[in-house]
Amino acid sequence: MTLTRLLPTLRRSIPDPIDADLWPHASVPTTTDVRVDGVSLVRLADVFGTPAVHVGRAAEPGTHGRTASDAAHAGVVVVRVVEASVGARGRSVTIDAELDELAPAWQEARLIGRASVARPASTMLVTTSGRTAPASLDLPADLGEGDLLALPYPVAAITDAPEPAVTGR
Repeated sequence: MTLTRLLPTLRRSIPDPIDADLWPHASVPTTTDVRVDGVSLVRLADVFGTPAVHVGRAAEPGTHGRTASDAAHAGVVVVRVVEASVGARGRSVTIDAELDELAPAWQEARLIGRASVARPASTMLVTTSGRTAPASLDLPADLGEGDLLALPYPVAAITDAPEPAVTGR
């Protein structure tokens, strides 16, 4: 349990922590963004639209992101929420991408582009084709249409990795 989870208003002054072993090396969270190798993920989405992918060297496992791997790579996909609703099955948000081939670290889904002070709520992430994330995620309760989410994912050695198949609507 983190301070920002206990007191969500702290998210305006300190960033939610990330599991640095799951994000690309040199990923630095801020209150409203994550920078990967100095690249702002919010700016990446502004320039290229969503879904947007950024790939870098992975962190060496167990080093908490301090050491870059010479062989492994990790990526981040930035997606946009196209619909948010609360229904009989609970809260769900639809994103503008299909992520089947990426196998993202779902538990690391992170709101970027703004600092939310809303408490986390159990949320089902749904792709444009109707597929759902394997489990409910704790995301800010005020997550809505237009919000950006960043999700890290592992990548095979960059020389062997096919272009990620991330599709929009």
